[in-house]
Amino acid sequence: MAKDLAIILNNGSVNSAVATAMAVQKYRPILIHCDFSPPGNGTPARSKNAYDQQVAFFKPYREHTLSMPFLAPFVTTPGGGGAQSADPRHVTPVGPAMVDLLPLVASAVRFAVHYQATAVYLGTCVGPNTEELAQATEYVQVWNDLIQVPCGQTELTVETPLLELEPWQVVDVGFQTGAPLERTWSCFEQAGEPCWACRGCRARDAAFQQAAKADPLRVVKKI
Repeated sequence: MAKDLAIILNNGSVNSAVATAMAVQKYRPILIHCDFSPPGNGTPARSKNAYDQQVAFFKPYREHTLSMPFLAPFVTTPGGGGAQSADPRHVTPVGPAMVDLLPLVASAVRFAVHYQATAVYLGTCVGPNTEELAQATEYVQVWNDLIQVPCGQTELTVETPLLELEPWQVVDVGFQTGAPLERTWSCFEQAGEPCWACRGCRARDAAFQQAAKADPLRVVKKI
């Protein structure tokens, strides 16, 4: 296998930028973006624009955008058009959230086999909650077992370096690794500027405040 290559699933988010920054410390990256926009939509989602900016920053060995409009009803990430409640008190169960990742992981693994990459990186983050972390860790272990044993990819691993971190810790790691946080998108809206009122924006604000860091996206817009 090409021990210097890693596949990174990147949706333009803060988590994706940080996971990519961590991956490039060890590997040459191949970035994969899953586009859930309906065919013929015409206007790229803001998350896709953020992804393109991260591609320009990281200059990956290769990058691919996969069209997956059939997954749009189930997507809960910013810009995905999913049905998740905007109520910040709503918590997505870990099990269904990990199941939603299956087609994305499967696609990334296929690219990893094609490029003979060593790792697949996900920016998934569930936090330090013992029960949820245990569930998520078990899912990742099952994925690795399925890849390594039946598929014969004994050296290929799915890496989730942010899994046990809280959002503010992800931000902190982002600053430590030089992740391009100003090239990320967290808003659930598709306007030209973040609304700073939706669940995604509010969660972003809280993470930067708890990390005692200035959000570079806000700083850039003020200049």
